[in-house]
Amino acid sequence: MKVSKVSPRNLFFLVSSWAFALTLALSWYVQWFIVMLVPVGAAFLLGIYDLLQSKHSIRRNFPVIGHFRYLFESIRPELQQYFVESNSSGRPFSRDLRSLVYQRAKNVTDTVPFGTEKDVYSMGYEWINHSLLAKHPAEEPPRVRVGGPDCTQPYEAAVLNVSAMSYGSLSGNAIRALNRGAKAGGFAHNTGEGGLTPHHLAEGADIIWQIGTGYFGCRDAHGNFEATLFEEKASIDAVKMIEIKLSQGAKPGHGGILPAAKLTREIAAIRGLPMGKDVISPPTHSSFGTPLEMCEFIAKLRTLAKGKPIGFKLCVGKRREFLAICKAMLETGITPDFITVDGGEGGTGAAPLEFSNVVGTPLVEGLVFVHNALNGVGLRDRIRIIASGRIVTGFDIAHKIAIGADLCNSARAMMFALGCIQAQQCNANTCPAGVATQDPDLVRGLVVGDKAVRVTNFQRNTVRAFTEILGAAGLSHPSELRPWHVLRRISPTESKHYGEMYEYLAPQALLATDLPKSYARPWRAAQASSFESAVRDA
Repeated sequence: MKVSKVSPRNLFFLVSSWAFALTLALSWYVQWFIVMLVPVGAAFLLGIYDLLQSKHSIRRNFPVIGHFRYLFESIRPELQQYFVESNSSGRPFSRDLRSLVYQRAKNVTDTVPFGTEKDVYSMGYEWINHSLLAKHPAEEPPRVRVGGPDCTQPYEAAVLNVSAMSYGSLSGNAIRALNRGAKAGGFAHNTGEGGLTPHHLAEGADIIWQIGTGYFGCRDAHGNFEATLFEEKASIDAVKMIEIKLSQGAKPGHGGILPAAKLTREIAAIRGLPMGKDVISPPTHSSFGTPLEMCEFIAKLRTLAKGKPIGFKLCVGKRREFLAICKAMLETGITPDFITVDGGEGGTGAAPLEFSNVVGTPLVEGLVFVHNALNGVGLRDRIRIIASGRIVTGFDIAHKIAIGADLCNSARAMMFALGCIQAQQCNANTCPAGVATQDPDLVRGLVVGDKAVRVTNFQRNTVRAFTEILGAAGLSHPSELRPWHVLRRISPTESKHYGEMYEYLAPQALLATDLPKSYARPWRAAQASSFESAVRDA
């Protein structure tokens, strides 16, 4: 007679079954064994359920013990962070960078001992050269005026501000802490496309109101732009600038996503939406469909906002489409006051994996291109460029300004300042730090007063580090930074500065007869009257 072997995968279930039977029998004779019936019986019943259910193969093949797979999977990011990754290998942000934000946010020592841990001879290493004529950093943090010739209420912006994060994506407490921190530190707070909410206005910070494709906060019953509602909110004194969101780095060409799990009645009422469904904004605007119409929309918003700065945000996609906007600016004479360039590698909330990983131009290439395009048509001096992306350190600010930006916005670093631990649960409503969730039990853990101070500290200390780098390079103001100030190693024995790695156009180079070779094809394909190509196969 052949005796079947006990499979190791069923061993835990069999042990729990025997333990349950033994405990049940002994409980008749020894009274305290009754207490053991609860956990042992629960394991036995769970095993029976696992064997009978048909949705999960792992649990069906490995009753009871199969649940550990889901447990370990749920805490994998934390295990990775705390026990596996090195100080510099973590993604999206390394432990070194996260620790730096925490230290600056808490106003504790942020220096490092014993030299750098970076391999300064590896490809991709970047640095800025110091000067023998180094200067003391200015006591007052630098400001950048945003406002072109048609702007009657220009805004003096900080070089580092809170990037676009909506109420809905972030909790109410997180928004209030960011806002209070921005107020105390004298920098701006971008609302994100979720609209201008009471949480953004509660603490009195300067606001950049973002208008997305869903027109939340200024839409009619059909989801179209409503001028009266816009004018009413744009007149609020706290609103200093208005930003039209064309696309964003996390999911360019897709439209914003707010999972139904994070949609509360308050958020639904603010946005004018029904409950129970994912909130997916349209991929494009309904108020304009051509570059010329977009310029007219910019002018319309500036009039309704009584001359406040109007700009737009995009992740660079097809180059000819941005050049078409430039041609429309030249034709109409209407220019935005600022352009925010987002990198394809960015993102703070929910995004499809493919869009987050492989759609959209990375920030460096996008930033250089936008700077070149505006310079090439002779409009760069009228329009400020804001870099929005992976901005964490003072060097990050110097780097982005050197290659084409005027100022910077940061989102994820600000989340770290709020206490984010990079659990990567922003899209699941289970953020353990209470930052990116609407679960009231988790939100209560984020104390506004405490975290607001940390946001202020982080921004102040990071800008201070930037000005120290600026002084070390022998410069007095961010506007003096140039592409040749930042170098990048391209091999173990060779390095180049950004002015050598990228082609930088001379003023009005795109208006000349002899076009720069790398821009000739998209420039000829661009047309002010349409985002479509004027040249076949372009």
